Amino acid sequence: MHKRLRLRNRADFSRVYRHGKSFANHQFVVYWFSRKEVERFRLGVSVSKKVGNAVVRNRMRRLVKEIIRHHEPEIAGGLDMVFIVRKGALSMDYAELEKSALHVLRKAKLLKASRK
Repeated sequence: MHKRLRLRNRADFSRVYRHGKSFANHQFVVYWFSRKEVERFRLGVSVSKKVGNAVVRNRMRRLVKEIIRHHEPEIAGGLDMVFIVRKGALSMDYAELEKSALHVLRKAKLLKASRK
């Protein structure tokens, strides 16, 4: 993902947590906050220390970013999103993680097809 498409600073994360909406399943929690002034979405990924050590957390962060990158055209624009990875995601392979991430996005109505 491009740097300009990432949530980088604490204030952006806090705004999404404080004013945004959320949806969750056993593997992920997604928070989102609508921003009408921009066309693209921005993504932040959060993985708690409870999930694992730094190697595990960074691997999960990379996997989530890759899943979102592959499905970027399907995701609605004008959003700030924060993905929180839960412990349940550790035992899953890439295909299962992708299915779970798309499920949480679909249920949250963040995919273009489900926005209609």
